[in-house]
Amino acid sequence: MLMLHPVAKTALTQQPVEYLIIPLRVCQHNGHTLISKGPPTQGIQGLGHIAFAPLLLTQDVAQLPAVGHTWAAAVLVEALPYIQKFNRKVIVVKYGGSAMLDEKLQESVIKDVALLKLVGMQPIIVHGGGKEISKWLGYMGKESEFVEGLRVTDADTIEVAEMVLNKVNKHLVQMMEKLGVKAAGISGKDGGTMLCEKKTAGGRDIGFVGKVKSVNSDLIDTLIAKDFIPIIAPIGMDENYQAYNINADDAASAVAKCIHAEKLAFMTDIEGVCKDPKDPETLISVLTTDEAKQLIEDGTIGGGMIPKIRNCVEAVEEGVSRVHILDGRRQHCLLLEFFTKKGIGTAIIDNHTTLYPHEQD
Repeated sequence: MLMLHPVAKTALTQQPVEYLIIPLRVCQHNGHTLISKGPPTQGIQGLGHIAFAPLLLTQDVAQLPAVGHTWAAAVLVEALPYIQKFNRKVIVVKYGGSAMLDEKLQESVIKDVALLKLVGMQPIIVHGGGKEISKWLGYMGKESEFVEGLRVTDADTIEVAEMVLNKVNKHLVQMMEKLGVKAAGISGKDGGTMLCEKKTAGGRDIGFVGKVKSVNSDLIDTLIAKDFIPIIAPIGMDENYQAYNINADDAASAVAKCIHAEKLAFMTDIEGVCKDPKDPETLISVLTTDEAKQLIEDGTIGGGMIPKIRNCVEAVEEGVSRVHILDGRRQHCLLLEFFTKKGIGTAIIDNHTTLYPHEQD
């Protein structure tokens, strides 16, 4: 079974690249993660075929099995040091944008996160739902207003936001459970996970929009210890127990900083950071925090990307090893970014860090 990738070409042949869907068996034994070729084990339905390996397109279908096996082995070998390094490490995924609107992309993201869990990582999803909130407000005849990218949130809007985000949250839990992977949906209210204070924009009071003041990770830690994937909706409370709508980027960054995550991945509607924003071919694979700040200063990074990049830089400076900006419109972008040397997005790292040891060759 092959899935066409519309952009990539091999450097040698300039032929289109496709992804081979490899049947994988993943299991845990004596604390080690084992991966072998074969049908999915019982209880991880739908995870038996994961888009993982590039395969040269050929006119002769009979040649595909031999070529495919070679590529499959090569990709699994390339992924091995990453699987080893990230074993038991916490990975925070901010899930939002167009990837939430397309059913196939939803399935792709959930399968990616499930696979991260099954190969030994500890993923956490923090999700948005802004477009869904706008849709439901529209049903009520209420127009959405934004200031500096933040939704003006009055008393009616916070009720709708909480209702919609809870609906989105439980849908994601349902999708994960369907794959046989345990998940628990919470919001920042639960267990006092996110303590908020009022946030302003452009010097204006924009209502019940929260800035994360602190994160209590007790509930998150408990869920991870019990082998659940925490799926978190960005609603928090202040000290007077008033609910606040939190920007999902801010919420994900706050969670990642609190637990010193190995990785924080932002799924966006762009390829990553490009030297020329109009040319995807100028994608920058790795940026240091100083380089990222310079790109903001010289205007290369502008508009809505500025707060996102500042979130990334702040997260790295406060203990997150790497922050990734990925194009959530690409199927299996998490796997391609995490398990290959070059990746497909932009990774932001500390100024004193270069590459992982197994990448330095």
